[in-house]
Amino acid sequence: MKEPDRPALSTGTPDNQLPDQAQPASPAYLTSMARQLLAFGAGARQPIGGFGYLDNAGRIIAAQGSPLWITCRMTHCFALGSLMGWPGAPALVDHGLAALQQGFADKTNGGWFAALDDAGYPASTVKQAYGHAFVVLAASSATLAGQPGANQLLAKSLEVMESRFWEPEAGAVVDQLNQDFSCVEPYRGANANMHTVEAFSAAALATGDGIWCERALLICERIINGAARQNGWRIPEHYNPDWTVNRDYNSQTPADQFRPFGATPGHGFEWARLLVQLQHHLGDKAPPWLGQAAQELYDRAVADGWEARPAPGFVYTTDFDGQPVLRTRLHWVMAEAVAAAAVLFKVTGQVRYQNDLEAWWQAIDHYFVDRTQGSWHHELDPAGRPCTTLWPGKPDIYHALQASLLPMLPVTLAVAASVRAAP
Repeated sequence: MKEPDRPALSTGTPDNQLPDQAQPASPAYLTSMARQLLAFGAGARQPIGGFGYLDNAGRIIAAQGSPLWITCRMTHCFALGSLMGWPGAPALVDHGLAALQQGFADKTNGGWFAALDDAGYPASTVKQAYGHAFVVLAASSATLAGQPGANQLLAKSLEVMESRFWEPEAGAVVDQLNQDFSCVEPYRGANANMHTVEAFSAAALATGDGIWCERALLICERIINGAARQNGWRIPEHYNPDWTVNRDYNSQTPADQFRPFGATPGHGFEWARLLVQLQHHLGDKAPPWLGQAAQELYDRAVADGWEARPAPGFVYTTDFDGQPVLRTRLHWVMAEAVAAAAVLFKVTGQVRYQNDLEAWWQAIDHYFVDRTQGSWHHELDPAGRPCTTLWPGKPDIYHALQASLLPMLPVTLAVAASVRAAP
């Protein structure tokens, strides 16, 4: 199968517009979408504190401060932009790396604070695997982009993940610790581990050390080949400290931003993409279950999550019988759906994945793309109208940017490597 052309970011369409009459999912459309997202995201640059949380118009919401995960994701995105030749991207990567090496870094205890306030001081002193995984991802992508100083940050972040978060006996990471790492929260989560898989996969390519790919596979073994397989390919998100599934976690508060009750079809798509990338990278050494699990997760996410009415889209969460709990449509779920379809089509050649990708991009273009203010609406109600039940504003561009790029790129173990490998 012929790989698509490299996204050149050199079309004549301004960065704040999509090309006239271009079909969603076409190279011209996706290239312009990537440029528009990078231009929108550039507004998140803070004088101090890395990158901020954006409102619907692309203005920083000062009261949100600078969450670690946003600064890392944006640094990763601009590393992708740098690899693609987007003007100004290297300087934005430098800005993100500086924030991670300075304001976010806990010089006394090690690791990184979960958030800074609008003055650049720690707003949250907990140490979260979720945020630390994104430090690894940002440093890995910046290293692959050849950014000065990124490899030192990568080495430091991997050391912290190894010594503070990794549980060798579990083959996975713990979720959250206090500031000096002396107390571990009695909770284990699939979300932080999923992003650790993404981060370790990127680190394996950025460092050339296969141990990180091995660690990523161990996490997938536990959560996907174990728990998800045993639950009809609905991924249990929440676990007790002994890694038994806690199905009732947050049943009384199902709309928690980071730990919602039940299963999350969007994570089914996201895990499917990560499994395909691992399988492709490992080649003949890949365990047979990887490919099967990726397709099973994808099919389960479609079966449980897709609703055609009142407006087409994927529900946010379901219970363990596949019934919707939160029917809100989040932009990142659509983004991960098309990303998973893209990589599955490339490695299997099954046209059904390409058909899904094209149909879902039509829905994204019609409902999610904000042609007035830029980027994508991050949340819609079931009727397809913008809402803010869970997330105000447009915090970052990470999911949408990767969804715009992956259909045009070869499959590798990390998105940055895919951009770098494109002809």
